[in-house]
Amino acid sequence: MAAPADESADLSFDQIIELERRADEREAEANVAAGGGIYGASDDTIVLPWWQHPVNIITLVVTAAILAGMVGWMVGDSGSRIEHNEVDTGFLQDMREHHEQAVLMAFIYRGLPDTRPGLRTVAAGIARGQSIEVGRMIQLLRDYGETESNESDSAMTWMGMSAEVGQMPGMASEAELDELGRLSGDAADRMFVSLMTAHHLGGIEMADFAATNAATSEVRDMAAAMAHAQRGEIIEMENELD
Repeated sequence: MAAPADESADLSFDQIIELERRADEREAEANVAAGGGIYGASDDTIVLPWWQHPVNIITLVVTAAILAGMVGWMVGDSGSRIEHNEVDTGFLQDMREHHEQAVLMAFIYRGLPDTRPGLRTVAAGIARGQSIEVGRMIQLLRDYGETESNESDSAMTWMGMSAEVGQMPGMASEAELDELGRLSGDAADRMFVSLMTAHHLGGIEMADFAATNAATSEVRDMAAAMAHAQRGEIIEMENELD
């Protein structure tokens, strides 16, 4: 019996190419159905390296852009110098000293016997609020590259005045603080209000000047808030004595 004729001999070259293309398509579909996918592990498929996969490339580009932006912001921020003037520096240094005495005075008063509960509450608020402000002033001085306290012999020069650091407007003397510490009851209440009112008035004078003449908005805003708070505390103390 004669061998069957080779059917491919009757096919044109283009028809043979088309048959091979269809066979390749069927094989690719079989790989996908088997779970290999176009990036699977079949010997007849192309597996792209991770760094050539389109999704990975897009992810890397986006991530690199975000990181570059963050680094640029950090470098620019750390390298910038905050412009300020002598009022910013002088106010922060001198008001820090001023605040620290107010906190001390409030603690002395709260340790005295038979004092008025309302005034004790006001004193606690002064101690807490001004302690927080001291911390903020120290941080601003660090940000400005200045020393954290006035290291000269004179204070208030930024206001066109001159005073010893411990004798700024409104500050109590050591003798007055000692006397307050020996009192009790109504006498302690009245001396505390007298000393703290004078202290606040001196602080308000300093804060009002800084609120107008400081170069940075941080110091101007802080000084204005201090002056407002201390005016309110003076009224509270007076009301507690009535």
